[in-house]
Amino acid sequence: MTKRLEGKIALVTGASRGIGYQIAKQMAAEGAHIIALARTVGGLEELDDEIKSAGGTTTLVPLDLTDMGGIDRLGGAIKERWGKLDVMVANAGMLGVLSPIGHIEAKVFEKTMAINVTSTWRLIRSVDPLLRASDAGRAIVMSSGAAHSAKAYWSLYAATKAACEAMVRSWANETENTALRINAVNPGATRTRMRAEAMPGEDPKSLPTAREVAAKIVPLAYDDVTETGKIFDVRENRFLTYQNPA
Repeated sequence: MTKRLEGKIALVTGASRGIGYQIAKQMAAEGAHIIALARTVGGLEELDDEIKSAGGTTTLVPLDLTDMGGIDRLGGAIKERWGKLDVMVANAGMLGVLSPIGHIEAKVFEKTMAINVTSTWRLIRSVDPLLRASDAGRAIVMSSGAAHSAKAYWSLYAATKAACEAMVRSWANETENTALRINAVNPGATRTRMRAEAMPGEDPKSLPTAREVAAKIVPLAYDDVTETGKIFDVRENRFLTYQNPA
């Protein structure tokens, strides 16, 4: 590894499995101290063991993202210990349900919005001043092609990811004259538990692994990234530019 993140403090949500787990592991290998946040303690402890065995360091934060007060307190704890945050990866999310829009239960809609959208906004609000305090703050927010395809039965998940992309764009416009660079990521179809839940008949071996996908996302945290307010498409391995109205 090139140690491109040596000395950086990186927060990764949804770090107990899948893409988040691999991003955390690979950023640690690049020299970052990882603040690993997830609800599943066992997955966090496994990550901690792997990172430490490779010579890296972690701080584990077992937290359910419906605990909005806990997200608020996280920012204060990071400020007290490090005074800044260099990288934020908002990766945690849930599928919700694939269903005709009129059949979605209110409690499922509200929980999916809370996890995918409200907690992301709460996290942004909590760490924005810490990222601005970094010499080269980087924010990476996980999105999905569903935000644009709006396929039948995907209305709930698609709406949450479209909302996240809108927040990314506005936040990037607000900070374009700072050192902070903010981008969304479309990881594409990946061999994860969520993908298996959404596409149970699909052969997982036909999909790239979370490790392979994470390897293309980690460079978005490097100091030399200049793009902001864009979406990085992992399959195309390039940034896409939004079409802004005149």
